Amino acid sequence: MKLAQAQQIVAHVVANAPGPVSVFVGDGHGELVAAARMDGSNHDTRFNAQRKAFTVARAGVPSTMALGEWTAEDRMERLNFDPAYTFWPGGVAAWDGDTLAGAVGVSGLAGEVDDALARAAIEAAGLSVR
Repeated sequence: MKLAQAQQIVAHVVANAPGPVSVFVGDGHGELVAAARMDGSNHDTRFNAQRKAFTVARAGVPSTMALGEWTAEDRMERLNFDPAYTFWPGGVAAWDGDTLAGAVGVSGLAGEVDDALARAAIEAAGLSVR
């Protein structure tokens, strides 16, 4: 994930969020490239956004929403994941062709809204989602 792309993703989320959120853009390992916590967002949203991006990057899944759906019926499987992983929607992988460029986590609104914000921002930065 290039810094300019990460900053573009953050700016897109902030400009288009219908309410206060936190956004975390990580590289292909889930490590910080750029982040922001909007005025008025709850303090825990920063950490939740980070966990969402980290989960996607480290688990190799297209999104936390997909991971949550795939494991919804198997509590034991969820217990075997890294304890830093989250299954809340809002984490989305960002692809540059066939290469995982990084991951975006958005937190603060309904999970489906967080997810949609992340997806739109990734695509606005010239990357793709799966």
